[in-house]
Amino acid sequence: MIESIQTFAAKQALRCMEQDPDKSFSKLLDWVDKFDTANLYQVQRKALRAVLEHPENNWYQLARKVFQLDAGVRETFLQNFILNASLIGGARQQAVRLQERCNVPWAILLDATSARTGCRAAQHGNPLSLGPDEIDRIVQQGKSLGIYIYIYTGGEPLMRKEDRIRLCELHSDCEFLAFTDGTGIDEAFCQEMLRVKNFVPAIRLKGFADAKDRPRDAANMDTALAAMRLLKAHKLPFGCSVCYTSANWDAVTSEEFFDLLVDAGALFAWFFHYLPVGNAAAPERTPAPEQRAAVYTRLRRFRETKPVFSIDPQNDAEYVGGCMAGGRHCLHINAAGDVEPCVFLHYSNVNIHDCSLLEALKSPLFLAFHDNQPFHANMLRSCPLLNDPQTLEEMVARAGARSTDLRSPESVEHLCDKCRPYAEAWASVADALWRKGRDKTAL
Repeated sequence: MIESIQTFAAKQALRCMEQDPDKSFSKLLDWVDKFDTANLYQVQRKALRAVLEHPENNWYQLARKVFQLDAGVRETFLQNFILNASLIGGARQQAVRLQERCNVPWAILLDATSARTGCRAAQHGNPLSLGPDEIDRIVQQGKSLGIYIYIYTGGEPLMRKEDRIRLCELHSDCEFLAFTDGTGIDEAFCQEMLRVKNFVPAIRLKGFADAKDRPRDAANMDTALAAMRLLKAHKLPFGCSVCYTSANWDAVTSEEFFDLLVDAGALFAWFFHYLPVGNAAAPERTPAPEQRAAVYTRLRRFRETKPVFSIDPQNDAEYVGGCMAGGRHCLHINAAGDVEPCVFLHYSNVNIHDCSLLEALKSPLFLAFHDNQPFHANMLRSCPLLNDPQTLEEMVARAGARSTDLRSPESVEHLCDKCRPYAEAWASVADALWRKGRDKTAL
């Protein structure tokens, strides 16, 4: 009954905002304050109020960009994100957490397929995949736990565009995001996005730093930018993603790069720290401590000046209270159905084909994350892989988890050995950054 009232009120509030968005931002915030009775988003509400009541700042301009989207898409996006995923979903998640004494995530990441555009697996058959019926079952279980955000990650999700659209139709109350190279985004797919209203692409950007020297990366960048131009022309929401490494960190956190994102119309940008995961990984590509610190500083500066919402999971743990993995804020299900703590941690002792989502969250490995989080009081040292590999190694061993990499299984000992030097080198830099941040807060 309460959720029905909230849904009705949300629709009325969003319709009112259509008439005069500038005068309605504060009204929307008042409405969110009213319905966040459990104070699950008190910090976020305070931050939003601070910026949306000042039209001269970049966050206000970003909010205005949302109101330039297609009207139907915008209304669905705001209702699914603010009401379903955050207010209704957040309260339901918290109730399950308390009752079951386990983590419940805000979002589920899914590898719908292991195949990528143009890759050998896609061309010669037999790539692993989660079928639409299997994903439908996951989403149904997820909604019962309060989870309304689903993100397609590995592989190229738009290789099966009809499946993605079908899931959007079946679950119009959820928001579906997808990390894509952009090759599947054409006029026909844009029309489908306008019809279903709840699909948001995040375009993978490659080659910005050295496109002139590497023709393949330049072609990837051209494809990505063409997709972004098409999405902008259709007034559709989208973002992008980039992996920053020791080689490209400077270019992809430059003002030139951010201006490119703003001009392209991106609403958000994910910045993923390179992790030396997998036997074939190159540890030398991992950003050095001083490089990561520079990324930390730059992204915070651009958040105060550029109308695009940037997310850096490794450096932003303070905003979500620490490590997000293990179902605390997210979990990952690969194309074989293995339920993993994180999209970068390929270890599991449960498979979604054999258990329910709640049973997976109460499995030994996920409970180990629940019991050990946030791993460190310094939120810049809260990732167990990069900052506490010894604890990660022990958790995986005690849970009896196995590597889920079918092509080249990597032992947790091998992975953690690669990360120990990084953890030691980052510790002092992270502590200095953390102290500096706390000193500013105190002022």
